[in-house]
Amino acid sequence: MVDREEKYIGSISGKLAAYILLAFGALVSLMPLYWLVMTSLRPAGAEFTYPPEWIPSSFHPENYPVAWRRAPFWLFTFNSVLVTFLATLGTLLTASMAAYAFARVPFYGRNVWFGLTLSTMMLPWAVTLIPRFLLFKYMQLFDSLWPLFLPFWFGGGGFYIFLIRQFIMTLPVEMEEAAVVDGASRVRIFFMITMPLTKPAIAAVGVFSFIHHWNDFISPLIYTNREETRTLALGLRYFGDEQFTEFRLIMAVATLMLVPVLVVFFAANKYFVSGVALSGLAGR
Repeated sequence: MVDREEKYIGSISGKLAAYILLAFGALVSLMPLYWLVMTSLRPAGAEFTYPPEWIPSSFHPENYPVAWRRAPFWLFTFNSVLVTFLATLGTLLTASMAAYAFARVPFYGRNVWFGLTLSTMMLPWAVTLIPRFLLFKYMQLFDSLWPLFLPFWFGGGGFYIFLIRQFIMTLPVEMEEAAVVDGASRVRIFFMITMPLTKPAIAAVGVFSFIHHWNDFISPLIYTNREETRTLALGLRYFGDEQFTEFRLIMAVATLMLVPVLVVFFAANKYFVSGVALSGLAGR
């Protein structure tokens, strides 16, 4: 009886310690977000007050409309939404097709080609920067939105293909075999059977792709010059130059940029977690 009570108390103590540690980790992770929002509400010149003020002495929500009127952010928002939607759509469609081919379609050298696809993940993004720039300039697509989403309609990327392919490998093949017996084509099997069953992996890839393209700064900086082709991430440069930077306005726009990311993540959170876990990326 005593041993059972000691084990019970020990298990409760262990869970309590784990919850305290997790709560501490959550607070540490939320600190940058808290500081972002508080800085966006500070008065001008109070961004670097020492000692730091965890709660501003006065709140200035007018920083948000002031920042929004400083540049054509409605145009930047439209460009960001358009690029993110088209790039994410292309990634989901083509990456899932490539993943299905690697997982289900037998063809000569399938494993070799899959290995080559994975090897592209080891290639630094900067290595292909100049060739892609020259390619888009030769195609007369420079200084437009096309370079920001067009490449993602050709497979989406090795990581996304790997993620979806690993999930498809966990699905039973009996339903697909039954569909083949009924005369269904590969295309119909893909869209009617495989895709609905792959929702968790699709959601995970969608969240990853959305966050990447929504926050992308380097690509618009390299491929666009005109104000009409700039995105929200690039629009943050309007608040700073070599001599002066208005950090409170940068934080205000950055806070607004964060809202769609949080909405998408929490909306797809259920599928996102299960997709990552079942694809073999959760350490299981």
